[in-house]
Amino acid sequence: MLTPRIFNDERGFFKETYSLDRYRRCGIEEAFVQDNVSLSRRDVLRGLHGDKRMAKLVGVLTGSAFDVIVDLRPESPTYRRWCGRTLTAREGQQIYVPRGFLHGFLALEDRTIFAYKQSALYDPASELAVIWNDEDLGIEWPLGGRAPILSARDSANPKLAALPRSL
Repeated sequence: MLTPRIFNDERGFFKETYSLDRYRRCGIEEAFVQDNVSLSRRDVLRGLHGDKRMAKLVGVLTGSAFDVIVDLRPESPTYRRWCGRTLTAREGQQIYVPRGFLHGFLALEDRTIFAYKQSALYDPASELAVIWNDEDLGIEWPLGGRAPILSARDSANPKLAALPRSL
């Protein structure tokens, strides 16, 4: 998790959401080529999506979200394990999603605006997807018994077992 520099004063704040030199010092070498922003209401769940060509830098601009990454790198000691963190606009933290990971998030508030920086242009032919509630992953989404709001596409994502072991 990364915390960008934030400068607060009586007017509000100014946040440096990306600095090539500063992020390279943190070990992030990617050249980001595409930025995306989504707006979601509470309980919208987007994901799990991935692309072996693409790293991402993600964060919340307004509201809050439970962000999840899943390691799909077969050589990794954390292969097929997930990690989840709550991101809030107030705290301003970001998560780096390396190449070879799935990513998804659950909006925890109405009007949650989520920002993504990508190291590769979106190509639907390269995208991987896994169903959000795959029991092999056991992700503990903080839904409190509520059903998530999913796109038709995300509700039809395959299980992790359907993906090839080496991507």
